[in-house]
Amino acid sequence: MRRRACGRDFALSTRMGVTCLLLVGLYFAALAPPLWLLHGGILPAKLAIGFEALVVVLLGLQYASLDSMALRAARARIVEADEAPKLHGALEKLAALADVPKPRAAVFESSIPNAFATGRNPGRSTIAVTRGLVERLQPEEIEAVLAHELSHIANRDGAVMTFASFPALTLRELIRAAPWKMWVFGWPLMLLACAFYVVGLGIMLTISRCREYAADSGAALLTGAPEHLMSALQKIAGSISQIPAADLRSSSGMSAFFILPTNLRALTHPPIERRLARLAEMSRQLGKPAPPAANGTACRKLAPASIAFAVTFAVVLAVVSLALR
Repeated sequence: MRRRACGRDFALSTRMGVTCLLLVGLYFAALAPPLWLLHGGILPAKLAIGFEALVVVLLGLQYASLDSMALRAARARIVEADEAPKLHGALEKLAALADVPKPRAAVFESSIPNAFATGRNPGRSTIAVTRGLVERLQPEEIEAVLAHELSHIANRDGAVMTFASFPALTLRELIRAAPWKMWVFGWPLMLLACAFYVVGLGIMLTISRCREYAADSGAALLTGAPEHLMSALQKIAGSISQIPAADLRSSSGMSAFFILPTNLRALTHPPIERRLARLAEMSRQLGKPAPPAANGTACRKLAPASIAFAVTFAVVLAVVSLALR
């Protein structure tokens, strides 16, 4: 009971809930207009249904290829229990504690100490670690990193981030590839697409940062030792700052998947200082005989970024409504 109470964070849950509502609104804003135009007889059925089908197919392809795509990009190699017994032993223990199937283990050759989890559900997932992580961290620190990645899997963050990133990534490619100048309404449509892209990117980054906080909490509760994850994060950050820039650039494509990005100031992850402070607070809470009492200030901690996204999204919806009149 103590660990479960310690893991609660009303402010983080509220921020995540508001951002997910914005994400649902973004999907609605993108998918509803073609059907509305079809209902009004303005848009042919082939175009309206074709657009909706294309979106569903692209989303399905991204979801289906989630695990294999990340492993190929990192050039990670699946290792069996006889090749990495300590890694498999730690994963088996943590998976039992988290009550999820044991994920596959993979190793990729990189001097950068890091790790990532991939997979669309707990039954089809993989945790990959670098050779540098195995060589530079102590066994309890490696276990804390594995617990962090296993928390991502238990929380189905692969599927969550697929739905969260799809609008921004799709709009980015559309803005790059579409021949806007050739269309009569090209420039207004481009501006509208850019506005949606900004909102989608903000939603994606907010959800990504919230999931990292949640995985940190999950790791602390699984291991019962937040200080081990704190030590691991500090060692990884210190090692990254010593890696040559050329080597960091070679792994930049996987940075968003890692427990710590190759650019420590990347917006895909919360600042390491805040993560360490939250883990330190969890460590203090776990050392108390009873969980801390809840107070009424948590509901006032809603992140300004979420409020900004809500305002921006409302403006975008208003512009869409005016454009469709």
